[in-house]
Amino acid sequence: MQVQELYRQKSCSASDAIAHVRDGDTIIVPTGVGEPPSLLNALSEQRRQFRDVKVAQILAVKKYGYFDPETTAHVRHLALFFGAASRAGGQAGQIDFLPAYFSELPALISRGWMASDVVFAMASPMDEHGYFALSLAADYTMAAIAKARAVILEVNPNVPFAYGACHVHISQVTALTESTDAVAEVGLPKIGPVQQAIGKYVADMIEDGSTLQIGYGGIPDAVVMQLTDKKDLGIHTEMIGDGILSLIEQGVVTNRRKNFMPGKMVATFALGSRKLYQFLHRNPAIEMHPVDFTNDPYIAAQNDNLVAINATLQIDLLGQCGSESLAHLPYSGTGGQVDFVRAANRSKNGKAIIVLPSTAKEDSISRVVPVLSPGTHVTTSKNDINYVVTEYGVAQLRGKSARQRAEAMIAIAHPDFRATLREQARQLQLL
Repeated sequence: MQVQELYRQKSCSASDAIAHVRDGDTIIVPTGVGEPPSLLNALSEQRRQFRDVKVAQILAVKKYGYFDPETTAHVRHLALFFGAASRAGGQAGQIDFLPAYFSELPALISRGWMASDVVFAMASPMDEHGYFALSLAADYTMAAIAKARAVILEVNPNVPFAYGACHVHISQVTALTESTDAVAEVGLPKIGPVQQAIGKYVADMIEDGSTLQIGYGGIPDAVVMQLTDKKDLGIHTEMIGDGILSLIEQGVVTNRRKNFMPGKMVATFALGSRKLYQFLHRNPAIEMHPVDFTNDPYIAAQNDNLVAINATLQIDLLGQCGSESLAHLPYSGTGGQVDFVRAANRSKNGKAIIVLPSTAKEDSISRVVPVLSPGTHVTTSKNDINYVVTEYGVAQLRGKSARQRAEAMIAIAHPDFRATLREQARQLQLL
């Protein structure tokens, strides 16, 4: 049968597509703007018709109707990483949380440890060979498609057709619906003097020819802004955003000196502007791959001079990072931080960098602490940590004793807290 005929047969309204969901199903949704609004709105409208349906996703962008705390017995969100849309519900216990390294989510699905009954995803228009691209987020969704009973796509002409291992054939699709709404855009964070100072320290550590993994946030973008004098940088990352796009446009990113997949940028999801999404369309310079490829520490580490830049919320004197909770309250999630810290540690001449402002709440709280707050979810361990950067400098911890680590961490804490930290370190017999 011709692919166009298959397309016609499988086309339906978003409301009709929801009929493929059964009670007890887990629906897998891609990261961020890979979420399909028409399908999720239709699910929200019909949510009271279902029992015990879970919607599993990293970083929900929009707070859909099924986030309603009154209808969690019908449809409940399962967060793989919290964001603005899901954080309050997670802290109130209305949203479930599944902790996992980003790189290992496809394995959890393929081994049956995480259910994948139905997939909802945004997709590009079908090409002449019958393929759609899940270019906005290949992540764990490709693994979910291989396991799911039903694959439902929201086909939108504003979704680019990207290269890489992110393609789905019409024969794999159960149903599809069409939309023409603009893909959600996520602007750059605000950057202040603290972020600029941290960015300057990190930028000074990045050498020409390095390959970068850069996350989302004010500090990573402050780093990007200060890399305009670098040459021949490469990209192997989980997220591609507008910060990286700006470096490409300025000729800073060329990927020429990458020794793994030279000439190619690699990412697993995109989060940014319409201009970024257009950049992905049939661009041979970038490939979108599943996260068990992009974030696998063994694979990513094949890039020499890999620099991984990730943020934390709190860090103790030994270097343990609480990057995903405020004490016991969930704030974000594990994500790919540990994946890329370990990758950079394995990389020849690699640098794993953790960044954070030295204080919070208008300088009233030190983010550098003697021990993590009770209940804090430990993200990156003391054995993985390498470089830590605040606006007061750089602490290099790998290979250092506990005493040396405490000294180095106190030296980059806010000056107002150093005396107290030193006394607390003595009480812990670290000094």
